[in-house]
Amino acid sequence: MERPLGKELALAPLQEWGEEEVDGAVYHITLRRQRSQRPGPGGGRGRGRGQAPDSGRSEDFVHYRTCKVRALRAAPLERLVLELVRGDHEQDPAFVPAFLATHRAFVPTDRVLGLLLQPRQAPRPRGERQEEEGQGPLDVSQEQELRALITVLGSWLLDHPQDFKDPPSHSNLVQVCTFLRWAAPGGPESQEAERLLRHFQEEEEEEVAKTLQEEEEGTKEALEASEPSHDESPGSEDPLEEEERQGKEGPELLDFSVDEIAEQLTLMDMELFSQVCLWECLGSVWSHRDRAGGLGSASSVRATVAQFNAVTGCVLSSVLAGPSLPPPHRAQRLEKWIFIAQRCRELRNFSSLRAILSALQSNPIYRLKRSWGAVSREPLSMYRKLSNIFSDENNHLNSREILSQEEATVISPEEKTAPGVPPLFQKVPPGPIPYLGTFLTDLVMLDTALPDLLEGDLINFEKRRKEWEILSRIQHLQRRCVAYNLLSRPPVLAAFRAQRPLSEEQSYRLSRVIEPPAASCPSSPRIRRRISLTKRLSAKLSRERGSSPSHQPGDPPSPSPSLSSGSYPPSPGEGDPLTLSPPPSPGATGLGHKGSLELPLGTEAPELQQAPGSPGSSARAPHHPGQPSPDACVIRVSIDHDPGNLYRSIWLTSQDKVPGVILRALQKLHLGQPQPRDYQLFQVLPGDRELLIPDNANVFYAMSPASPRDFVLRKKEGAQSPP
Repeated sequence: MERPLGKELALAPLQEWGEEEVDGAVYHITLRRQRSQRPGPGGGRGRGRGQAPDSGRSEDFVHYRTCKVRALRAAPLERLVLELVRGDHEQDPAFVPAFLATHRAFVPTDRVLGLLLQPRQAPRPRGERQEEEGQGPLDVSQEQELRALITVLGSWLLDHPQDFKDPPSHSNLVQVCTFLRWAAPGGPESQEAERLLRHFQEEEEEEVAKTLQEEEEGTKEALEASEPSHDESPGSEDPLEEEERQGKEGPELLDFSVDEIAEQLTLMDMELFSQVCLWECLGSVWSHRDRAGGLGSASSVRATVAQFNAVTGCVLSSVLAGPSLPPPHRAQRLEKWIFIAQRCRELRNFSSLRAILSALQSNPIYRLKRSWGAVSREPLSMYRKLSNIFSDENNHLNSREILSQEEATVISPEEKTAPGVPPLFQKVPPGPIPYLGTFLTDLVMLDTALPDLLEGDLINFEKRRKEWEILSRIQHLQRRCVAYNLLSRPPVLAAFRAQRPLSEEQSYRLSRVIEPPAASCPSSPRIRRRISLTKRLSAKLSRERGSSPSHQPGDPPSPSPSLSSGSYPPSPGEGDPLTLSPPPSPGATGLGHKGSLELPLGTEAPELQQAPGSPGSSARAPHHPGQPSPDACVIRVSIDHDPGNLYRSIWLTSQDKVPGVILRALQKLHLGQPQPRDYQLFQVLPGDRELLIPDNANVFYAMSPASPRDFVLRKKEGAQSPP
């Protein structure tokens, strides 16, 4: 049976073949089919130059050429570094960028440079007679390796310049500069290395000068404060009142227009996001799983976290300010923040948008029924649409799809640089600026799911490829967001920084002063949250297990539905038996115990628990029909001397004792071979006080019900460190 003319076989372009081991490295093999057309018999005869082929008849054959494509899957370190200069980058174009972006998770920069540069000799200048010196010319393979090495170093300097920042000497960058002066004198790679070295040195000089200036100012202020004051009078103003009076002299943040506030928030987020180091977003770095490796504290990522906390705390403090403010006036503040969130959405700033919505959805603001009841219909409708963006259903599918759509609608670089075309990108802002927490969560889950090493102590580079798929998207967004054309307005920035954040306890206290606990107002904002049958059953099983006599102390409860920081809790009176705990106030999440930074963009969302009225409500409130058992709650546990002060949520029942709680906390903190007997459990109380929970005590009844449910693990004296 002959195939009709013009028809081709439907063949898959890629076919999985298997794995192949070469020189201790494991490669993943795929077969790629490429289409090649070859003239048939007589197809090229009788056809002069410039003559068109016979359109009525096709005499060409369609052939397919099969190519074997190798992608490095796992290898020892030396083999991975050698692949940078000897690998076929046309077959595997993702290897070099994936290695450069993720190498600091398993090897430091100086070690990579030592393997790349140390065995190599500097090439002689072309004018010298190399034969007389006893050194022959480089062969073809050596020339190819040298060019590949220069290209790799050039990409490394452009895409990851922070890898070479090692003050004060910057020894790695000096080594690269020395090599490029020999290998590529006057080339773009050598010029970029010299420019980067000068830039780092200038930054260091500016930091030293700034530090000296601050020390001089601090010394001067200390001397002025130590001088006795003789002009004090009995009628002098109280220091707190004077500070409040001085704070009221300048304009408040909400005194500025919606566009001004949203644009300044976008400008701050853009600057921070563009400076995020890719390797600091890796799960092993961000979650501090490899503390012994000394991979750093992810300062650039923490800066975005601090900004997120600052925006959320600013919303809380501005809405809750003025306890005697009438509900219609407080509703005006809610409406303005909704309009600011909408403007951030138009500017494609999803980071501040998420922060504002998180504050408006927090319990201290959400429970203000009379204030929400005075909000107009249009802002409420706008608020519901914005909240649906960060719905936690299907792994935040809405926000992911919207972010992808926003990336696709950005003006192309050709339109920006075409001659004679007006700068349209100044009217349509590029971007977008994403909510970084989505990427961090994906990277942490990926790091948890895949091992670092495979059998034979081979580095699992397939894991690094998957991490690079996420990091490359962050890098792509960073390159686009820097094109924002926004002007800085110092008065708005000053008003933003002057806004005093509220602690979690202060937020709840102010909220209860503004509106004491009462019945739900039917006009409160309602955003229905779909709860699947599986979640309802899991919640029911959790309640039954908590009250079952067969439940043993220390047994973990059944999985319960989680609530992300951006999801909106259901309004009371919707017929849903589940009540959700209020998310912690961002004013408190900004700083943890004793001033340590707490990370709301961390690895896990708060778990479902019964909703207390406030941090001061009793943990053993009377049980009402149709509600979860009151003999359970969620506590947050951190470990002492943790640089990240990461909290882990623990489901606590009335049957749990100290050893079981400590064991679950240590397992969630990823400590190998935990020994609960080596640790003590403390509850963090207001005023930098702590309550020691005795060994073998029932944690639920031993803790203080009037204090926040924050706990810290501290190692006993003489206990050995975990391996």
